Amino acid sequence: MVVFDVLMTVWDYFVANILTKPAFLIGFIVLLGYILLKKPWYECISGFLKATVGYFILTVGSGGLVKSFRPIIVGLKERFNLSAVVIDPYFGQEAINHGIKEVFGRSFADTMLLLLIAFVFNIVAVRLKKYTKMRAVFTTGNVQVQQAATAFWLLLFCFPEMGRIPVLITMGVMLGLYWAVGSNLTVGITQDLTEGASFSIAHQQMFGIYIFARLAEKFRKKGENASKRLEDIELPGFLSMFNDNMVATSILMLFFFGIILIVLGPTYLIKGGFMQPGQSFVFYILQTALMFAVYLAILQLGVRTFVAELTESFQGISNKLLPGAVPGIDVAATFAFGSPNAVTVGFMFGALGQFLMILLLLVFKSPTIIVAGFIPLFFDNAAIAVFANNRGGLKAAMIFPFISGILQVAGSALIATWVGLAPYGGYLGMFDWATIWPGFTVLMKFLGYFGIAIVVIILIAIPQFQYRADKEGYFLKAEDYDAWLELQEK
Repeated sequence: MVVFDVLMTVWDYFVANILTKPAFLIGFIVLLGYILLKKPWYECISGFLKATVGYFILTVGSGGLVKSFRPIIVGLKERFNLSAVVIDPYFGQEAINHGIKEVFGRSFADTMLLLLIAFVFNIVAVRLKKYTKMRAVFTTGNVQVQQAATAFWLLLFCFPEMGRIPVLITMGVMLGLYWAVGSNLTVGITQDLTEGASFSIAHQQMFGIYIFARLAEKFRKKGENASKRLEDIELPGFLSMFNDNMVATSILMLFFFGIILIVLGPTYLIKGGFMQPGQSFVFYILQTALMFAVYLAILQLGVRTFVAELTESFQGISNKLLPGAVPGIDVAATFAFGSPNAVTVGFMFGALGQFLMILLLLVFKSPTIIVAGFIPLFFDNAAIAVFANNRGGLKAAMIFPFISGILQVAGSALIATWVGLAPYGGYLGMFDWATIWPGFTVLMKFLGYFGIAIVVIILIAIPQFQYRADKEGYFLKAEDYDAWLELQEK
């Protein structure tokens, strides 16, 4: 027991200070990679600092985007007296933390044990990639905590009488497989987008990004009628100002924020503490919209700062500890690649899809009304647009985020109501957890342990099918993208 207590103390320290702090986790991964590459000590320290600071810059950008959107999220819920569920990873985690002890008599400590089992299983699956065909390690710690909590609730909903150890092992295996398989799905398409930056996506919409990226290929044409991507479009006359990403983002956000903030009105914004008494309403709207563009630029700077260090250093880990593996990192890292305007287009059309579906929930008197959280609204749909634009052009970048927005709201309303999370006011709500995981929950709830087996088999089979589709280039694409391109030319 003493040894176990010591190990748990060490694990708790690691979770609290490194695993759930992606900046430090990425920094230490870079440090370990450079040490394994036998770099000079000063390059190791420099790499650690650049990667950590770069990730902190990214979080400043991400946090600022969320902060900019907060008046709209809170206002739409409070101003119109909507009793609703907010779809947001942090709202979702808080809802589960409040409800899990009350409903199932379990604690947050079990969520951390579940995370440990899943993380270890992800690493083992990648270490055995010769058999599993899984190439990516999920390193986005804050996302892991949110998903572990949500997965814990879903499994307990399906098997409320399952003992503590069986629950932890069962969901640990399932969640670890989801992390390994989902981030592995995005390896190839991310290599294409970034031209060989050697990372994949480890976030909340991995299946969604892959599905829409592959569907976007149906929009691709060749020759003179080739599908135009956003970066290929040169707008004429005064429209040419939209060719500049910062200008385009500022104007579109001014239009988007302006309409909603005018509906909310200055009286509410002052009462809610978002706007200062006596402050110009016009310039408040202008500042809110323009700060969105500022934070987006900060986010992209952070990505450029740490991705180069991570890509180079991870070669050390790949060569010595996990041969051929790539790191799965925050989806925001993709925003610095492809067309910058794709991020804005994805956000706008995803918002249209979400708002349309929310209106339909109101019209049809849904028992659960969804309030659109910024994180699913922006990060899911912006990333989907980036990949869709890269593989299918402008039309794909508009259509697929719109569809995603509809599915996010509809799926979240259904699952939050069904599993009993609606009374606690929040659900994770991002694409995979509004579509893929509700499907898994249906299988487990109605087929019992056989349903668990089906989910595990599905997850194990996915990378096998990926491998069969390109046996010669499958591992090469992750390990040496230039060599893979040469292979394709042959």
